[in-house]
This record gives sequence, C-alpha cells and structure tokens, in this order.
Amino acid sequence: MKTVQISLNSIDKVKSFVNDITRFDYDFDLVSGRYVIDAKSIMGIFSLDLSKPIDLNIHAEENIDEVLAILAPYTI
Repeated sequence: MKTVQISLNSIDKVKSFVNDITRFDYDFDLVSGRYVIDAKSIMGIFSLDLSKPIDLNIHAEENIDEVLAILAPYTI
C-alpha cells in the first residue's frame, strides 16, 4: 500500500480524478480525519471537506509507478 496526499478543490478535478482511477482494478481509499471512503465514489468524495489536502491510500503492489503518473495532476 502507498499513501499520497492529493487536492481535489474543484468539481471538474473530482470528476476527472474518479475517471482516471476507475481505469485500475486496485482499491483506492480517501482518508480525511476519521472518515475513510471509496475513492471511486463521486458521492463519497463530495461528503468530504475538499478545502484541505486528502490522503489517498493506493492498495496496489505492482504498477505503482503507472498509477502515480496518472495521479500526478492531483498530488501535492
């Protein structure tokens, strides 16, 4: 598992983020405070405080570099 911090501070960023990570079969969790939600859920993402950076847990052991390259526009 790898954890990175991301910023999703606009509706368009949230939509493109979900479209990008749904290409992968891995599990992705967003952690904000005590809340953990499925990162592939647009409704779940909008329930978080998007004004702050959010931790993204990537549950993948291989091809992690490919995932990180896709996530580059969102990482802090």
